[in-house]
Amino acid sequence: GKSIAFISTRDGESQIWMISTAGGEAKKISSIATEASGLVVSPDGKWFAFSSDVYPDCPDEDCNVKRMEAVEKNKVKAKIFTHLPFRVWNYWKDGKRSHLFVMPSAGGKAVDLTPGDYDTPPIDLTGNWSYAFSPDSKEIAFERNTDPMIAASTNNDIWIVPVAGGEAKKITTNPANDSQPLYSPDGKYIAYRAMKRAGFESDQNDLMLYERATGAVSNLTADADFSVNDVVWSPDSRSIYFNAEDKGSVSIFKLSVREKKTTTVLGKAWNTALRLSPDGATLVFAQEMANRPTEIVRMDASGKNLKPISAINSERVSALEMNLLEEFWFDGANGTKVEGFLLKPAKFDPAKKYPLIFLVHGGPQGQWGDDFHYRWNSQMFTSRGHVVVMVNPRGSTGYGQQFTDEISKDWGGKVYEDLMKGLDYVLKTYPFIDGNRMAAAGASYGGYMMNWIAGHTDRFKAIVSHDGMFNPWSAYGTTEELWFNEWEFGGTPYKNPDLFNTWSPMLSAEKIKTPTLVIHGQLDYRLDVSEGFQFFTALQRQGVKSKMLYFPDEGHHVLKPQNSELWYKTVLDWIEEYTR
Repeated sequence: GKSIAFISTRDGESQIWMISTAGGEAKKISSIATEASGLVVSPDGKWFAFSSDVYPDCPDEDCNVKRMEAVEKNKVKAKIFTHLPFRVWNYWKDGKRSHLFVMPSAGGKAVDLTPGDYDTPPIDLTGNWSYAFSPDSKEIAFERNTDPMIAASTNNDIWIVPVAGGEAKKITTNPANDSQPLYSPDGKYIAYRAMKRAGFESDQNDLMLYERATGAVSNLTADADFSVNDVVWSPDSRSIYFNAEDKGSVSIFKLSVREKKTTTVLGKAWNTALRLSPDGATLVFAQEMANRPTEIVRMDASGKNLKPISAINSERVSALEMNLLEEFWFDGANGTKVEGFLLKPAKFDPAKKYPLIFLVHGGPQGQWGDDFHYRWNSQMFTSRGHVVVMVNPRGSTGYGQQFTDEISKDWGGKVYEDLMKGLDYVLKTYPFIDGNRMAAAGASYGGYMMNWIAGHTDRFKAIVSHDGMFNPWSAYGTTEELWFNEWEFGGTPYKNPDLFNTWSPMLSAEKIKTPTLVIHGQLDYRLDVSEGFQFFTALQRQGVKSKMLYFPDEGHHVLKPQNSELWYKTVLDWIEEYTR
């Protein structure tokens, strides 16, 4: 192509812009008052698809403009809600819905393809894309959830609609989550991901195939025990490349559509954002490792000749001493094999004793691995001379669905035992770790586990709890994703209170003695800031040494660079104070 289309806020609004590949000034293409995001370009280059938040009862842009102007001018800032969710992640819905629009790439009027009182894309569980054009650029497949109680539903479905407009058609009937539709280059199929269990956001994503001519659906990965992430078709429509979490890596696989046979293309590092060259010969993707930030690389589609394309961080990385991640395995709860990782500090001397930072990941369905995590960077945690240990306990992804399932309704059970057994293992195996100078830290579920650990052991000298659940009852009533809490704790607290009490860190708070740093963001609507306030209050009320770092302008993640700098300094200062 001769031009690049992109989303920019350079004039204060999120709009579509284009720039020539030869350089020059960018040209603004869209000017929709409700702004644009999630840009997708049609195969023929004539159409742009994007999403925009609109008032669902407004028939046109003028109506939206008048409504927004009235809200802005009104001195009363009260909000009235009539349904859930009224806020999502870090923003308020304010009565709006996300709709799918198309407009000519040459400029012109944007047309709403999904009018009505539903979100397109849905509020969550959408994957890395939510809509795609057919190869002839005449149709779009998209995700939408039309259940009456969206906050308690994972029932996202795949729909299709003509680019010219018209009635949308639902092509999936699965009551669980369907996501990431992608047409085959020959136009015969739509590949998409599907879960099996309604209400469970961390079920295995199988790769499904919808035949457009007949409506027949087949499961291409029915016999697999991994969850499909990014997907890309080969030009001949005979193969699909995808990546999946795989024992601390994100590996690349190739699937033969006819034989439904999967082979590993690249089984190391953290490989994301897959793309395939038009001739199908070369894979291009983002790759990172624990000792190397993300760069763009290329590789033969066969898995050979891996070469870097970018070297944006090479100068900075070459000036730093960063060690490789080391893996270890041990027997966890019930004798199950569990994987962990260890990272040594720079200028490591095996004859010395080092303090330990024990990190617990969030999710809880997630994994530590060979990635350069920017918010919880393992190299940063070693920067003051600590050894870092990260365990993937029960509930982690990349080890098969059963392993992932074994945390649900058991939040402080086998997973806690896995973590403690992992800690016991490294203390026994690595003599350079000083078991008398250990700190623990985690965020989200990792924050929950910090709150749980604080009330169940005193083996750590310091704890850092970021955005952690302290009171499961109040966490249920303040989250926007009811399906998550209802699945993990076996229902609602007023109908099934037992597990909300069994796994409540609050009910063990009187046992806490470990100095604890609490961190929370005001804009965290996944785990409300009140969870952090409650935990800090309990610590202070009992005279436990404690500090709270509060961000009025951050949500569940600390993303602003200056805030991130303060976060790392505060966390490392706290840990160092008690593990010198």
